[in-house]
Amino acid sequence: MTSTESTSHKKRRRRYELTDEAWERIEPLLPKQGRGGKWVDHRTILNGMFWVLNSGSAWRDVPERYGKWQTVYDRFRRWEENGLFDRILHRLHLSLDEEGFIDWHQFNVDGTNIRAHHHAAGGSKTSKKNDPTSPETSPWDDPAEALARSFIF
Repeated sequence: MTSTESTSHKKRRRRYELTDEAWERIEPLLPKQGRGGKWVDHRTILNGMFWVLNSGSAWRDVPERYGKWQTVYDRFRRWEENGLFDRILHRLHLSLDEEGFIDWHQFNVDGTNIRAHHHAAGGSKTSKKNDPTSPETSPWDDPAEALARSFIF
């Protein structure tokens, strides 16, 4: 990346977009351009992915500044399927840990599994084994009338 491109990214950085520092960490982990057509810039595509994932918007609503929504979506799916994101997160995790950015005192992983009592889930306090059959769910005797009312309301 040239200094001009770096500066232009800095000027137009928006919410959810990669900082220059984050981009410098991630860029070496991304696939390199091979033979064939020219790819859309990885940073632009990643920023489009982050925009969708953080905003909760649909892929089709990706702003034009990130390129075609289909390109952003296709690259997201391809990288997700081939495990690129997992590899990036693993490498970043190791790197950040080596540099002392991860505070292991903040992690509390507990693998135990405790079954809740059936009362905790709103279950009946008495056994249903001896109860009569459940009451009718519809207040109408005629099922056709119940169906007609469901269309009215």
